[in-house]
Amino acid sequence: MKPGFSLMKHFLQFKDLRAEEYAYLFERTRIIKTRFKNYERYQPLADRTLAMIFEKASTRTRVSFEAGMYQMGGSVVHLTTGDSQLGRAEPVEDSARVISRMVDIVMIRTYEQSKLERFAAHSRVPVINGLTNEYHPCQILADIFTFIEHRGDIKGKVVAWVGDGNNMANTWLQAAEILGFELHVSTPSGYEIDSKLFGAAPACLKTFKSPAAACDGAHLVTTDVWTSMGFEAENAARQAAFADWCVDPQMMQLAQSDALFMHCLPAHRGEEVAAEVIDGPQSVVWDEAENRMHVQKALMEYLLLGRIG
Repeated sequence: MKPGFSLMKHFLQFKDLRAEEYAYLFERTRIIKTRFKNYERYQPLADRTLAMIFEKASTRTRVSFEAGMYQMGGSVVHLTTGDSQLGRAEPVEDSARVISRMVDIVMIRTYEQSKLERFAAHSRVPVINGLTNEYHPCQILADIFTFIEHRGDIKGKVVAWVGDGNNMANTWLQAAEILGFELHVSTPSGYEIDSKLFGAAPACLKTFKSPAAACDGAHLVTTDVWTSMGFEAENAARQAAFADWCVDPQMMQLAQSDALFMHCLPAHRGEEVAAEVIDGPQSVVWDEAENRMHVQKALMEYLLLGRIG
């Protein structure tokens, strides 16, 4: 993205884009994935460079962004807090000013959303949220595309979130408001979605004390680990609090007969999900994981080149 380009966009949380932009991204993802599966060379990002900055460790985020950028013809610079000055000896704002003069797009996986926003505010190029404590928009982008692949439009459907009211739950709520589906949420007491992030409860949100009740009639059931990265000190307390929030075959039987199961991974079988569910016929977790790469390719193409065609 050239400095001063008036249409420069960032992707810091799901609400940064509109419903029509998501429709475009999902269609571009379908096209890009089809080309990939057919071994068709497609490299619109030749001579573009992605900087990936990791303050939180990653497997899927690194592989999906790095492989995706190379497949699109670009190159990648990989930085961690151990080999960069981000927020340590140099202010985040100064790092943004420098890095964004040398690359074309930046992906950051960090702790506080505020650090990501400070970087973006001083960047001359698009910035993508690879994960923060508050939001995980690229994962929800992949999840919704996976649902569309298997079941069609998600508008009007019911998504059940079972477990921690974490960055995934926060982002599912934003997606429900924008794309017009209903979100059922069941969390243990004390682990609810942080209402400070959305204010008054939106009409698309229904909360349940019982995880089974949340799954009743759902078209998609999804969950995450009980202890997210950065909350390891709470692990013992969380294991006790979440004991009844394991997605098991009984919960899936309450959902629609063709309901899907998703998990952003890594998963702990026997904790947040039963092995029979994640390894069963309703699970699409491996498609979901692969689709991170394809939706992120479409996202980078859009942020750098705008609409194609």
